[in-house]
Amino acid sequence: GQIFMNLMPTEAMTIGKLAKSAGVGVETIRYYQQRGLLPVPEASGSYRYYPVSLVSRIRFIKRAQELGFSLDEVSELLSLEDGLDRVSIRHIAGRRLDEIQVKLADLNRMKKALTHLIHECEHTGKEQPCPIIATLATNGR
Repeated sequence: GQIFMNLMPTEAMTIGKLAKSAGVGVETIRYYQQRGLLPVPEASGSYRYYPVSLVSRIRFIKRAQELGFSLDEVSELLSLEDGLDRVSIRHIAGRRLDEIQVKLADLNRMKKALTHLIHECEHTGKEQPCPIIATLATNGR
């Protein structure tokens, strides 16, 4: 056992160490493995050893999720990671950008409506109900 441990490459780590290095939980790594985003290495003794290179892959997945990419889209991007199929990569990113534009337009509409309601509430007389409450109460009908 001792000789074997000395021969382990320094580029290999346990799932716990991989998770810590990538800043995620072990359950996140297992979930990514279930989704086919990360490989499941063969067990070596009672442990599985993961290459250090997976740290940057996990960080890529997390960053892509933060940008709103679904895990299916992340999987597609990872399959194109050699960068040769730039058209497909741009297409996936373009779709995501379109979704973001729609959300921004929605957020801007909400911002405008709330700004207006707050302004109205500030300027209505005390005897009248605040228009924020009145608007929210009637909007569902």
